[in-house]
Amino acid sequence: APPEAPDEHPVVAALYPRAHQRTPDQVLDEEAYDWIRDPELLSDAECTRTHAVGIDVNMAFAAAANRLAVGLGPAVHASRPRFDPKTPGCWLADLSALDLDPRLPSPFTPHGRRPTGPAWYATPTLAYALELGHPVEPAEAWLRPDNGPYLDAWYTRLRDAYVATMADLGVTPALSEPEFLTAMAALPSGNKQVLSAIKSTVKGGIGKLRERPQGAGYRHGEPWPALERPTWRPDIRAAVISTARVNMHRKMLKIATAAGEYPIAVLSDCAVYLSDGPSPLDFLPHTPEGKPLPGGFRLGVSPGMVKHEGTQPLLWAVQMLDEGLNPARHIKGHDAAADGE
Repeated sequence: APPEAPDEHPVVAALYPRAHQRTPDQVLDEEAYDWIRDPELLSDAECTRTHAVGIDVNMAFAAAANRLAVGLGPAVHASRPRFDPKTPGCWLADLSALDLDPRLPSPFTPHGRRPTGPAWYATPTLAYALELGHPVEPAEAWLRPDNGPYLDAWYTRLRDAYVATMADLGVTPALSEPEFLTAMAALPSGNKQVLSAIKSTVKGGIGKLRERPQGAGYRHGEPWPALERPTWRPDIRAAVISTARVNMHRKMLKIATAAGEYPIAVLSDCAVYLSDGPSPLDFLPHTPEGKPLPGGFRLGVSPGMVKHEGTQPLLWAVQMLDEGLNPARHIKGHDAAADGE
């Protein structure tokens, strides 16, 4: 479908002149979060805290692929379709009217700012808009009625490899939250090659679904070798990333509603919160019985649960925000993206 294809694709090159910058109502832009909160929106209470603490979702994009229905056949065009959250595809809809708390990123855009008009969305994003109580009335769609959980076997194999590797390193699902944090802090740094390989397989696998042209000899608008693969599927990549972003927002919203805790920054699968102490346990809400808040972020080793990403002083984080930089990128003390995360 044209909205799903990158700019260089023959389908897109035939529609627009080469220098044309596609707008949200012309291209599907389902990417991971890169958002910071406006420092003006920090409350007085937040400014009295001492630390900025990052938490990172384990295998976030692999977990998003679990049980995800994706298209198995060609895209079918539809005008004025009725939205169906069970049908994979991309939909042109206007979500700009949904009023959301500016202390949270918008769940509908990678930059976290509110949409300004009609835009293309993958099914999981629109399904979440419906969940939030927003009426969804698409003007147009490219749908895949033939669909199924194509990525399940891929996810299961990688999940099992990840959990087994972590167990070999002494981190198991049986650990309590404090034990888990201690075990993670004690992980030997030189012993993570298998772990890196598993993470690279997830990242590389999802990247290959929309591999762009390589090499200096490529001419804009010509097909490139990756398009020959049956697994060149930008629509599946969009659905996985959309699901991961929605999952992230749902948990942040739950914590905000239940405990009044709002992130100051989000980068992909890492969220940074202000805290009275250096540990995730100092700000993550728990039930009166001491259990993790249902539906919120939960410390643990399984995919979809979170680990401690890093801690920095409050003033460091505020200065980052003032400079327009993302604290989530540097919460470990270096550039997380350069580290392959």
